[in-house]
This record gives sequence, structure tokens and C-alpha cells, in this order.
Amino acid sequence: MPKGTTLSGGPLVRLRAALPAALHIVRAGEAPTAALALGALMLITAFLAAAFPRGVDAYETRGVRAALSDVPPDQRTVQITAGRTDTTPHSHTPAVLDRQDAALRSQFTAPLRISPADAAHGVRTTAPLPSHDPGLARPDGVDPRFSLYAVSGLARHTAVAQGRLPRPAAPGSPTREAAITVATARALHLRPGSPLHVGGLALRISGLLTPHAPEGPYWAVDPLVTTPALVAEGTPPQKLWQAGLLLAPEDGPALLSTKGQPERFWRYPLDTGALTAGDAPLLQDRVRSLQRGPGLARLRGVVGPGGLADSAVDGLLDGFARTRDAVAPVVAVAACGIGTVAGVVVLMTGGLAAARRHRELALLRARGASLPGLVGRLAAETATVALPAAGAGYALAVVLVPGERLLTPLLAAAAVGLLGTLALPLRAAAAHRRTRPDVRADLVGGRPSRRRTVVELTVLVLAVAAVLALRRRGTGSGGVDVLVSAAPVLVAVIAALLLMRLYPLPLRLAARPAARTRGLSGFLALARAGRAPAAGLPLLALLVALTTASFGGSVLAGVADARDRAALAAVGADARLTADKPLPRALLSSLTAVPGVQDAVPLRLSTQPADDNGPPLYLVIADADAYARLARATGLGAFDATELADPGGDHPLPALVSAGVRTRFGDAPMVLQPEFGQLVVRPALVRRDTPAQPGGDFVVVDARGVARLHPDTYADPATGPSVVLLAGRSLDPTALRGTIRTHTPAALPTRLALRSTTRAQYADSPLQQGAERLYTAAVAAGAGFALLALLLSLLQTAPERARLLTGLRAIGLPAAQGRRLLVLEALPQALLAALGGTLTGAATLRLLGPGTDLTPLALPTTSGPTGTAPVPLHPDPASLLLPATAVLLLSLATALLQSLIGQRRTQHTERRKEAPTRKEAPN
Repeated sequence: MPKGTTLSGGPLVRLRAALPAALHIVRAGEAPTAALALGALMLITAFLAAAFPRGVDAYETRGVRAALSDVPPDQRTVQITAGRTDTTPHSHTPAVLDRQDAALRSQFTAPLRISPADAAHGVRTTAPLPSHDPGLARPDGVDPRFSLYAVSGLARHTAVAQGRLPRPAAPGSPTREAAITVATARALHLRPGSPLHVGGLALRISGLLTPHAPEGPYWAVDPLVTTPALVAEGTPPQKLWQAGLLLAPEDGPALLSTKGQPERFWRYPLDTGALTAGDAPLLQDRVRSLQRGPGLARLRGVVGPGGLADSAVDGLLDGFARTRDAVAPVVAVAACGIGTVAGVVVLMTGGLAAARRHRELALLRARGASLPGLVGRLAAETATVALPAAGAGYALAVVLVPGERLLTPLLAAAAVGLLGTLALPLRAAAAHRRTRPDVRADLVGGRPSRRRTVVELTVLVLAVAAVLALRRRGTGSGGVDVLVSAAPVLVAVIAALLLMRLYPLPLRLAARPAARTRGLSGFLALARAGRAPAAGLPLLALLVALTTASFGGSVLAGVADARDRAALAAVGADARLTADKPLPRALLSSLTAVPGVQDAVPLRLSTQPADDNGPPLYLVIADADAYARLARATGLGAFDATELADPGGDHPLPALVSAGVRTRFGDAPMVLQPEFGQLVVRPALVRRDTPAQPGGDFVVVDARGVARLHPDTYADPATGPSVVLLAGRSLDPTALRGTIRTHTPAALPTRLALRSTTRAQYADSPLQQGAERLYTAAVAAGAGFALLALLLSLLQTAPERARLLTGLRAIGLPAAQGRRLLVLEALPQALLAALGGTLTGAATLRLLGPGTDLTPLALPTTSGPTGTAPVPLHPDPASLLLPATAVLLLSLATALLQSLIGQRRTQHTERRKEAPTRKEAPN
């Protein structure tokens, strides 16, 4: 486009006219570095904007699949049964059942997908039937009971160990064949050919079967088929066996002649391999429709009026939805923070480009270029770089980040591209709206306008509303509220506006004494800091980034601390060894020799009934000195061992009790009756927790006092310790298990609980893991954008500082003072950002902490003793101080590096000027 041409006409006309010139500028390489930098920024920002919703989809999809696949197979099975009132033999034949099975399968459409290979249907008895045949196992003389199954697909899911599969009974034959598993034959004393009479049916065992995948969905709904159960019934309780018998499908109508209340059934395990988080609501609707909606009506049209459908999938999806809705607000806070910082950085990039091209644009305006034409030309220039880079970032996110949504990431990437396209034109339009001479915009000398005051008050009102909403509703109420998620950002914006108003005051106060000093560096640095343009966007970006980083770091620290406390409350120490009977003394003496074990405290733990008919009391008998060391090491109810010293004589033994025991029984002595003799104890210390029994109502007494009162029974090995608490953060689990196996007889089963293993179980939920990783990535990306904002703010004033150093160097300023000048000039704004970020982060955590519940992010829905206790958000000192310190050090290091580079360039220029002079000197 020729110089001096005025772009006029409509927006599309101006854009078409400016586009060829913009493409020529990019191809000609007038500013290749700036174009590449803008393209890289747009690529990264668009990738992050598009990757975030897809990342949320990915971890939510893993979460919903885990919610259905990590449960027993019977809980993810849709089971359909037909009423027991239908006694027509024809309806129980395999042909009818197969036809109904095909009709039912046609009703399962995506996302309600089934696993056809594991589906089963047939006829079964719902009431167990006794057998009086001699030779069957009868532990207490009670006849065993059997359930009869005529089920399809038996040949595909079993291997014949002996005999053969059951065959249909011949017409008129009084005997039918039945198969059993090897485990049932061993427990009931049966073998191939054994006769059996159950419910009026004469049966003969045709073979012994070994189930394929006995824990799989085909067998899991009726576990009696694979493994018999020894149950106790009656008063007094008497043991008897219950087992299952497998008949041929053709013998299903024969079950109608028994009193076992036979019913038809169809079982369909769900296939979760293709399930996504977006499918979860529709899947839940489909399951509910089968249970009590239109799907149930269609189902009854196939199997009869008595048809019913039952499944635990509805409840599992409810649990997943509750956890997802509770986690989403916490993640949305991080998304809002990083989005704000990224947007500010893009705007700063446009501002930097506008400042670099200020003279060019001012000249175009002076020569008659219209403001719409100028905006159209600049928009076309940036669009040729920003839009393709944003598109590439979107494509990269779709390829690299798994997820289902495409439209939301596309809109996010498009918003980034649009912002990158308009940042430079809008900044240029604001700066060159009127053709006028340049006016210096001092930070100290500037006065806020009325319009700015109105905007600040509006943001203040929004921030107060967001904080109040978050404190009132909390993040645990579920659902994402944009205003609540933006609360930390709004607080940071208010802090930035406040600091911008207060910042000139300390500069004026510091400049007065600096003006009376003899040195040049201090006064000149403060004067230049006061004359610097208002750094609103850089300060806003840094404060939002530091607030988001401190908020996110505190969230992650709170999650880790909550899991540590929950694991400690569940185990009581770093490891806990328990047994149903006293542990061998050789084992107790060898535990301290295990690598990493610092202390091993054996104790006697028993349950004592309470006189007030309330919850039972947990009596803990342990060596007071060792137990006190363990309590101090774990932080669970530390106490002084001397407070539990035996007073001797007939005085009650002093005891450490819980607050609940103190409330229920007061300070009066209590009488307890452990297995080795009566104890009279009195409350001497009150603690909320204790290692042996975190939570609950406990009573802890010194073992030496008990040994004095009952020396014989206490020393009896039959009343020895059955629990050992181990302390040692670096204990070797393999060596510990080896020691337990070596010194424990095979007849004594033991249970070893590790604090590290328990903690890992609290973090194994895919939904929580994904949310935590995404939150960490968002905080890291926000920190990266903050550093970029800092560098952009320094680059914007870099040419002016370079000219200053050159001028001062020309008048004889030493290099050291030049470096000192730049460092001192950068120090006020760096201190402002670092100190303001720390204070803003602390204030945000104090304001929003009471309304932020980290329980859904830190712990699973059922997490033991502390699963229902809320996990509040507390400030983390490291998260508050480390980012601010990094910003301060980076600012000073960048200023120092810039001074060194400027001095080297000045020295290089001076040498180049002196070289021709030296060559001409001999002439």
C-alpha cells in the first residue's frame, strides 16, 4: 500500500486492502524476530487454552471408568429378573429365554454398552434347598443347602476337571445331571457319579468344573456357584454348608417343581472401555429408566409383567458426580488465574509492539492515516501471525492431549488468537486516537481519572461479592461458579489497583533524603523510577500470578498434609503390626533390628464396655516412656511419661484419656476389667488423639503399674502384646515382612499396615490424581507467564535504559555506578511486586481459606478415621515466599545483565570508533 494512503470504507474493505501489505511485511522480514516471538506466544497460549478442557475431560473419563471398574463385577452388572408368579414351563425353556435375551440386548445402546461374552441368562432358585443324603459334610450335624442354576454359556466359562458337563435329562428320566466346582466337591465330599436329592429332584453329579476367572462378572453375582460358604444359623449358632449346583439349560423348567422359588434371570455386565465422562449423565439416565422408567416398561414387554431391573451403577455414578462436582471449583480457580495471567501477557505483548512502533504509527497518523484504517492494517499484520499460530496450538492440543470435547478447546484457542490479533491495534488506537505531541506519563505525577475510579470501585464490589460467596457457599457445595472461581483474581486486581495508588507515596518520601546525599545513583534511580510509565499490566500480571501460585501451592501443600494426617490417623505410626493372639517374644525383640526401625512399641489393646451404655472404651497398656516417645514422634497426643507413673499402693493408676472419656465420666476413678485382672484408673491427662487409637474414646495406662498389680497374669504369654507400633520414616518394608515371617508361626495370621502404603491409597483415585496434576501444571504455567510478563516489562524500557547508560558513560560515569543505577532503578518495582504478591497471597488465603474444602481433592470418599472431617485451606509459607523471592531476584538479575550487555556494546562501539583514528595517526 503506498505511503500516505488513507484507508477508508467499511471494515471488510479496509481489512482486504490492508491484508496484502501485511503479508508483504511478514514475507519481507521487516520484523522477523517480533513475528516469531508473537507466533511462539500464540502457539503456547492457544495450546494451553485448548489443552485445559481436554485435560479435564481426560481425568474425568479415567475417573468415571475407575468408578465402575474398580468395584466388584456384580456392582457394575445390570440384572433383570422375571416374577416368580410365572410357573409356565414353556417360558423357562432355553429357546424362549434365548429369544428374550436377544430382545433385551437390543435395548442396550450407547453409552449403556454391555460385555456380551460375560452375559448370562437362565433359571435359578432363590431359596436354598436342603439335602438329606448321607455322606455330605455336616460340621454341626445340619443338612447342607443347595441353590440350583440352569445357566447358559457354562461351557465357555469352565474347564472340566473330572467327568463332563451336565446333559439334558432324557424324556421320562427321573434323574437329572448336575455339575459342581472342585471347591464344592472338596468341601461337601462329592465326586462324579454321586447321587444327590435336592427339593424333590433326583440328581447325579456329572463332573467337576474349574471356573475360568472366578472373580469375573460371569460368576461374581452368585459366588456360591464357585465357592461354597460355611454359615452359622439358629440359636445357639450351628454351622452348615451352602453351595450351588449347575444343571443343563434344558432342565430349567424342572426347577418349577421345587420349593426353591425359581425365577428367570438375565445378567448383563457393563463394558466401560469406551465410556467417557460426557457419557456419564446419559448412562445414568438409561440405568434409571430401566429401573423405574420407560425402559422398565419396554423390558416388561419382553419378559412379562413381573420383570424388574436392578443395578448398583446408578449409585456409583452418583458418587463419581459428587466427587467431580466438589473437585471442579478448586480446579476452576487455577484455570481462572492462569487465564488472566496469559491474557495480560498477550496484552503486554501488544503494548510492547505498540511502543516499539510508536514513531512509525505517529508518522502515519500525521500524514493523514485514519484511525480505522490504521487499526485494520495492524489487525491484518498480527492476524497473519496470531491466527495460524493459534490454529497450530489447537491442533497440537487435540493431537497430544486425550479428550472428547472439540468445540470448547476450539473456542478457547480462537479467543486467544482474537486477543493476540487485537492487542496491538487496540493499544495503538488508544495511544494515537488524537495526533498530539508526546506527553510523559509519570508514575508519580499521574493523577487517576474519574473513569478509573469508577472502574476500580466496580472491581472492588465484584471482589467483595466473590469473597462473600465463596466463604458462604464454599467449594464443597459442588458446581463451578465463575464469580467464585475468579475470587483470587479479583482480590489480586484490587491489590494491584491499591498498590498503584499507594506506590508514589514511598517514592516521594525516599526521594527527598536521596536528593541531599552526595551520590548520584540513589537519587537518579528513584527519580527514574518515579518518572517511569505506569506499570499497571505488568504489576497486575505479577500479582495475579503470585496470588495464583501461592493459592495453588497452598492447595497442593494442604492436600499433601491432609493425606499425611489421614494415613497417620489410620495407622497410628509409620507401621502397625497386629494379630488376633499375642505376638511371639522373639518377634518383639527382633523388630528393632530391622533396617530403618527407630522404635518399636508393643502394647496391649482391648475393648472395654462402658457403664453408661455408650460407645466402648479402648484400653491401651504400654510402657509409658516408649509410648511417650512415639506420641512425640508422630505428633498424636504428646505427653510427659512421668504423668503416668505408678503411685503405688491402692491408689488408682493415672491414665491418659480422650476428651470424650473426660466428658462422659469426669475425673472420678473408673473400674476396668481386662483379661488379666481388675484395674482402677483415674484421668490424669486429656488428649484428642493417641497413636494406638486415633479418635474414639481411649484410656492409656503405664504397663509397669499393671504388672505390679497383676504380676502373674500380666507375665503370662497368653496375655502378651498383640499390637506393635513401629517408628521410622526410612524403614524397609521387605526386611520387616521377612522378619515377621521368620519369627511368627504359620498358625498365627498377622496384619501389617504401612503409613506410606496407606497414604498412597488415598491418592490412587484417577479423578483426584488428574485434578492434582492439572492444578500443578496450571500453577507452573502461571508462573511461566508471570516471568514472561516481568521480562516484557523490562524489555519495554530497555532501549531507554540503554540510551541512559550510553549518555552517562559518555560523561564519565564509572561502569560500577551504571550497574548500581540500573539495579536500584529496578528495585522499587521489584519490591512492590514481591511484597505486594506475598501480602496479596496471604490475604487471599485468609479470606478464602474458610470457604475452601480440600477434602474431595485430598481424600477419597471413604478414607477411614478422618474421611468425613473437612480439610481447610491454610497458608503455606514456602508457597508465599518462594515465588515472590524468585520475582525479586529475577528482576534484579535481569537489570544487572542488561547493564553488563549495554556496557559491552558501548565499549565495542568505542573501540570501533578508535580503530580508524589509530590507523590515520602515522600519516
